Amino acid sequence: MYKAAFWMALIVTGSLVSSAYGQTVIVGAAISLKEAFNEIGAAYQRQTGTEVAFSFGASGELEKQIEAGAPIDVFASAAEKEMDDLQRKNLIVASTRSDFVRNSLVLVVPAGSKLQIHSFPDLEKPAVTKIAIGDPNIVPAGQYAQELLRNTQLWPKLESRLIVAENVRQVLDYVSREEVDAGIVYATDVPIAHGKVTIVARAADNNYGPILYPVAAIKDSRNEKAAKGFIDLVLSPEGSEILKKHGFEPANTK
Repeated sequence: MYKAAFWMALIVTGSLVSSAYGQTVIVGAAISLKEAFNEIGAAYQRQTGTEVAFSFGASGELEKQIEAGAPIDVFASAAEKEMDDLQRKNLIVASTRSDFVRNSLVLVVPAGSKLQIHSFPDLEKPAVTKIAIGDPNIVPAGQYAQELLRNTQLWPKLESRLIVAENVRQVLDYVSREEVDAGIVYATDVPIAHGKVTIVARAADNNYGPILYPVAAIKDSRNEKAAKGFIDLVLSPEGSEILKKHGFEPANTK
């Protein structure tokens, strides 16, 4: 099922280009990396002539696709767990694995919100009835949000009010469209809302995480050389500058 869904997604977006002949490196990446990786992919294509096709989504869903045999060459996860699972199953090239950036959680509300939400404890207020987070079963941002709410003793008080999303960008969309009162997203997601959401609180680092993003080549990739080349660019000073521009922090800053 996951393999078919992956191929369909590539076909629909027009990204599928003869990967069997080595003309395309296929990258499965956490959706929070979308803007930065699109820029890195364009740079890689300019430098090498090799096309890059992306499948962006929840890290847990991408992990399942890889386990089901989807033809992904590179995997970049928003959490260690999914990469650890693949490594235990011997599905990645362990020598290519590297943590390359980190992220942080923020609480956002619609820009026009009249609710007095200024902190995570404010989510307990009776007027706050819908709070969006990523699905903790498949979305790292949701897993971190769950960890944060549990560590601050808010989870049992808020669980009945939670609206679960398929990925962190869907959380952002819910807040942007004022379909929920608040949402927990990555700090790097906020700029793409173009002013439609407001950050009202930043989560304390000691309550969750750290949010580290690992990248690795998939074992038995049809394009192993291209996969390693793409990872090298992600880890290079050029790749690091692109990621920094999109709000990501270096993995080793804290």
